[in-house]
Amino acid sequence: MGQVVGRKVMWDNRKSNPGKGDLWAPCPFHQEKSASFHVDDRKGYYYCFGCHAKGDAISFVRETENVSFSEAVEILAREVGMPMPARDPRAVELADRRTLLSGVMEQAVQFYRLQLKTGAASEARAYLAKRGLSEAAQVRWEIGFAPDDRQALIRQLKGKGVAEDLIEEAGLAARPEGGGDRYDRFRGRIIFPIRDARGRAISLGGRALSAEARAKYLNGPETVLFDKGRSLFNHGPAREASGKGRSLIVAEGYMDTIALSEGGFAATVAPLGTAITADQLALMWRMSDEPIIALDGDKAGFRAALRVIDLALPLLEAGKGLRFALLPEGQDPDDLIRAKGPGAMQAVLDQAVPMVQLLWRRETEGKSFDSPERKAALDKVLRAAIATIKDPSIRAHYGEEIKALRWALFGTKPRAFQKRGFQPPAAASLAARASRLAGTGEGEEDHLREAVILATFISNPAIIAEFEAELERLDCMEADHEALRRAILAYAGAADLRGEIVAALGLTPLEKLFAERHLTIVPAIRKPGDPETARLCIAEELAKLNARRGHAREIADAMKDMAGLVDEGVTWRLGQATSALDRAHRGDDEDRTEYETGPNGARMKRDERSAFDELLDAIDFGKAGRRRDS
Repeated sequence: MGQVVGRKVMWDNRKSNPGKGDLWAPCPFHQEKSASFHVDDRKGYYYCFGCHAKGDAISFVRETENVSFSEAVEILAREVGMPMPARDPRAVELADRRTLLSGVMEQAVQFYRLQLKTGAASEARAYLAKRGLSEAAQVRWEIGFAPDDRQALIRQLKGKGVAEDLIEEAGLAARPEGGGDRYDRFRGRIIFPIRDARGRAISLGGRALSAEARAKYLNGPETVLFDKGRSLFNHGPAREASGKGRSLIVAEGYMDTIALSEGGFAATVAPLGTAITADQLALMWRMSDEPIIALDGDKAGFRAALRVIDLALPLLEAGKGLRFALLPEGQDPDDLIRAKGPGAMQAVLDQAVPMVQLLWRRETEGKSFDSPERKAALDKVLRAAIATIKDPSIRAHYGEEIKALRWALFGTKPRAFQKRGFQPPAAASLAARASRLAGTGEGEEDHLREAVILATFISNPAIIAEFEAELERLDCMEADHEALRRAILAYAGAADLRGEIVAALGLTPLEKLFAERHLTIVPAIRKPGDPETARLCIAEELAKLNARRGHAREIADAMKDMAGLVDEGVTWRLGQATSALDRAHRGDDEDRTEYETGPNGARMKRDERSAFDELLDAIDFGKAGRRRDS
């Protein structure tokens, strides 16, 4: 135990008694000057009296190197020379091949490091100095130089007894397409070694010095050692740093990663010449629950962020997300740190935004939504994006956030249902008031239909999104119904719609709604969970209510025109016509009734249309009388 821990700490010789297995040191898990970290070497456990970290040798390796249990066991077994359980012969053969190729790669790293000190590398050294990389930093990152010579590395490795086919298999050499001698893959470039999470050299990256090079940055090809979609630059050191509580930062390339790490942001990684992949996201989430994607402040950086959104949405899990830090325009992390220091970079990271905000920005920035069609198009694309999220809870919360952003954009109070801002409407709208004129019983039928619609949505929240536009346009007669309508819209994506409504409005509005006796016979409410039944119910009730409200608006408009007119004949005819309209609308033989198209395209029963015509005749009679009087 003491040997394992001793690799990470400096023992306090005054407090420690190695002969009795009693060892003390400053804790490697938190910053301190005193030696409060105790190791009982005989019992094989450690304990910190400061931060209360405790465990055995395996847990120590897992925590300090941020590795899995099996990896920790393998590391310990290798250190003490203990053989691991026998593996599949083919797996052993492949592992041996990887070990052989990694050895070849290590030799290449050492060769290129030596080349950086030669006269041919003067331009490379000048470039690194210009980028602010000291000689000590160059050593830490094992930076090298590949001379502009077609076979410099091949000659070196062959002189060390390495076969040419192994050099090619490691990705260090290639053959011309038309045939001929192998040549060095990297020439005239600054070299950055790429290591896996365990520190083994698996490939190289090269930065061209010539402006005429085909590619500014070049990575080694896919090999037995190197899968660029499953590898991260600076993986091992970043994993260890993030295991100590550092925020994981994802940069765009080698130089940004090096600049951030040298600036104090040790938990920094970068993809390797490709857009971030699903496998790389999985590696990042193993290190940190919420990596920060740090992108250059230009259009290319923003486009890279947008590509990550589409990749990440289907992979999101509770507690696993992404944040995005967008740098000032025209700057990358290296530029910002050299110009203003690490504090400026930290300020950018502190302002990193969650992915939902970047999704919203992608779909709205620079666009106009001055028509219902454009608003509907926005709703459609956002619903499609959110639908890719597999986790239902995250999907619901994304829906709620998008709804709040949408309402803010279109000028509607984003949290109208919250106690601090919610004010139930004091009076019904003109259309709702007019509906009472159109029928008997003070609009009882409209009240009942509204109740059915609201209760069906609450009982079947999965269909709300399909009828969102219709629900937004619905005019409710009563303050309680209006409050419920707004709360349903506000919490449409919530996992517990009823609970959210109760939290916002109290229990009374819901109790009052579901106390309506006629709701007990509505199939979609009596047995919720059948989306098709709920859809049919909502569609039918909305159609009937809208037809009735259409009539009411016509009457309301006519009554405005007749304001101040007193005529007993008109009043009598209006009363008779509205009574006929109500009787027609409540006809019991609906299935055998023929339908006609009424005003504004409303679907009306034939006898209902006849009654409505009588009503309009009465209104026209009143208008004509007023014209004669004038």
